[in-house]
Amino acid sequence: MTYQIKFGTDGWRGQIAENYTFDNVRRCAQGFAEYLLKRGGQEQGAVIGHDQRYGGEHFAAAAAEVLAGNGIKVKLTDGATPTPVISFSVKHHGAAGGINVTASHNPATDNGFKVRESTGGAVDPEGLKEIEGSIPPLEDVKRMKLDEALDSGMIAYFDATDAYVEQVKTLVELAPISEAGYHVVIDPMWGNGIGWMDRLIGGGATTITEIHNERNPLFPDMQRPEPIPPNVDTGLQTTIDSGADVLVIFDGDADRVGAGTENGEFINQLQMYALLALYLLEVREQRGPIVKTVSTTTMLEKLGAIYDVPVHSTGVGFKYVAPKMIETDAMIGGEESGGFAFRGHVPERDGLVAGLFLLDLMVQKNKKPSELLDELWEKVGPHYYKRVDTRLRSPERKEEYRSTLEAAQPETVGGLKVTDKVTIDGYKFVLEDGGWLLVRFSGTEPLIRVYCETTHEDKVDDIIDDGMRIAGIED
Repeated sequence: MTYQIKFGTDGWRGQIAENYTFDNVRRCAQGFAEYLLKRGGQEQGAVIGHDQRYGGEHFAAAAAEVLAGNGIKVKLTDGATPTPVISFSVKHHGAAGGINVTASHNPATDNGFKVRESTGGAVDPEGLKEIEGSIPPLEDVKRMKLDEALDSGMIAYFDATDAYVEQVKTLVELAPISEAGYHVVIDPMWGNGIGWMDRLIGGGATTITEIHNERNPLFPDMQRPEPIPPNVDTGLQTTIDSGADVLVIFDGDADRVGAGTENGEFINQLQMYALLALYLLEVREQRGPIVKTVSTTTMLEKLGAIYDVPVHSTGVGFKYVAPKMIETDAMIGGEESGGFAFRGHVPERDGLVAGLFLLDLMVQKNKKPSELLDELWEKVGPHYYKRVDTRLRSPERKEEYRSTLEAAQPETVGGLKVTDKVTIDGYKFVLEDGGWLLVRFSGTEPLIRVYCETTHEDKVDDIIDDGMRIAGIED
């Protein structure tokens, strides 16, 4: 029986050697080739890259062979390359689209297959359905072997670095950061961000200490290469031990960012989004819409009201965020997972640029990260956040949870009155303080997530506990 490939929040992910096989990657590439051929792929070509995971370069080559077999010329990265660099390369080279072989922040057992539009942004939900519907059985896959494709020019290796660096220079001045004299700890989580901050801001008075900076697909020291606790604990401790000014963390493919203060305190994803929005609004004096997923912070609405800019909410994933950014000419778009995109760049997450913007915010404000958080809270008030992930034991449980959540109509959550129930993506219970509880299923893994944000620090755990109870999740 042919394995059915399904696209989630950001492409297709599977377990290496179980369902993520060379045959299934080739099938997936054939479906994407059909999609590209309808959109000028034979004339414009495609870009393909990969991350540091096991076999990444070989899976990427397998996908390139299929596109070449369909008459689509491929620019194939000559090594592991950050997702935002690959996304920019699609746009820079005028390609019809791109493929990125990465499972981003997933466990070491996984790999993935992300697809990109000619803009460098994520393919929208309708496009993903079209690609899924075009994925054939293996016997219908067209393929040109790598050596033949290289000899004929259908596949060419390339270095995406220089063009991306020049693009970054149009977005932020690098010299002031390089000469600021900071001590910056960088944690690329054994992934694609290795060496990139040194390349961008190294060589000046600012010093960089990089940890977890070799290829290691097992991702030791962490559960997975995702920039959230407890995976960030080593980086936070290194910041304290070395007396550094800030910690900047990238996930496995460097499209997401995390951070820590000079005191070794984690700057959570919601705080990070609000800081980046504040940077663009106040320091850069930009104006324009803010696009956020339903799972991220209400601090953005408060900043929107202060600076008179609209805020749009979408479902979770850049397959929703990217189209909305393009539609509204948004200044910034982002999600709770730590992925942020910026106008004038590509409508896609860029952890490298987000990290540079945080550093530039420190430079321009002449403040340490803890002081920046204090300033943010002076504007919007304190906000507290937590997320708990629970692995689904069987596919059947998903429907049980869904039925329970559909019927749920709690009057209070964590002692706060429920004022609304929103079902854009999952089940969101809006609370009287403007905070919220959200329960939704992951689009990339068999997980049910329970999130909350509130202005009451002492109610965070109670809100999460009520969320688990409302969903029927066992302890």
